[in-house]
Amino acid sequence: MKISVKKRLALGAALLSVTTGVASAVPEGIADLYNESFLVGTAIKSRDLMGELPSADSLSCREFNAFTAENAMKWQHIQPAPGQFDFALADQLVAYAQQCHARVIGHTLVWHQQTPDWVFEDAQGNPVSREILLDRLREHIHTLVGRYKGKVYGWDVVNEALNEEGSLRDTPWRRILGDDFYVHAFRFAKEADPNAQLYYNDFNMYKPEKVAGAIRLVKQLAASGIKVDAVGMQAHYSLFYPALADIEHSIKTLRDAGVRIAMTELDISVLPLPDDAFSGADITQRFTAHPVYDPYVNGLPNAEQQQLAERYQGLFALYLKYADSVDRVTFWGTTDEESWRNNWPIRGRTDYPLLFDRNGRPKPAYEAITQHIP
Repeated sequence: MKISVKKRLALGAALLSVTTGVASAVPEGIADLYNESFLVGTAIKSRDLMGELPSADSLSCREFNAFTAENAMKWQHIQPAPGQFDFALADQLVAYAQQCHARVIGHTLVWHQQTPDWVFEDAQGNPVSREILLDRLREHIHTLVGRYKGKVYGWDVVNEALNEEGSLRDTPWRRILGDDFYVHAFRFAKEADPNAQLYYNDFNMYKPEKVAGAIRLVKQLAASGIKVDAVGMQAHYSLFYPALADIEHSIKTLRDAGVRIAMTELDISVLPLPDDAFSGADITQRFTAHPVYDPYVNGLPNAEQQQLAERYQGLFALYLKYADSVDRVTFWGTTDEESWRNNWPIRGRTDYPLLFDRNGRPKPAYEAITQHIP
């Protein structure tokens, strides 16, 4: 159940006004505190799914009520070779979520990254026909989604299919299947589990052109009889961008178009980046390491801790303001040590983008979004 407008505005005001000094710990986890507003999730790394399950009092289990597999459900791990399915890590994720009474978000069914070449090629390395690729897509989605029918709450069906100006990316999926490739993906997912939530997910969704492109996809799917339950706004942000006003404008645009929203991959880098070439969260981007881009190897200074806390504080105030349209906020990892931002787009850096430090201790950013909760 959503919180009342009065309560939501009061909580938002508290988050905007709270300072980030020393504060006493709260007894509940983040998900408990925001339970009446939206789910609060985290991405679970594959290494945490190897061997015995994490305990029920683990940090992720205590703090979050939605788990996304960071990599365990991507095509290269689920079906690395034709007909060879490996569900070991995905099974562990589902078991862990059940143990923690958390919902599972499947990530991701169709993406142009982390998909083996064999999916698009024949034995000679030539592109396969449209019919063959459709059969492979249908088999993969029916097998994966069908295995977890009733156990996975929602699926990122299609991931990052748009260019920055909102047009469709030139990917093997589009080249072989055509401009309606995403329609087939959503249809197969709906067939495999009619009750699962279905999402479109993308980065840089604070840009109006990209938001417009996502809305077009949603409307085209609706015209084909397929409902998109939410658009995922990947929130790979920085201390330096984007402006809260730009994020709010995108949320309002999606809401006004009748689209629900999930903040799907939230982290906030504190590190400088080469601003002449950097663009969003495209994982293919790589830049050369230099000390100027890795200034906090010995720890994050208090001033930057404060900036990070204020940044998170502003975001959560915004999410609460639009809680009637925001279904979920998922952090892309739990502790700074495990964050992908340490290695992207420059390998080997020391970043501090999450709520818990490298030892699992709450940071001022954690305090900023958990104090003064009514």
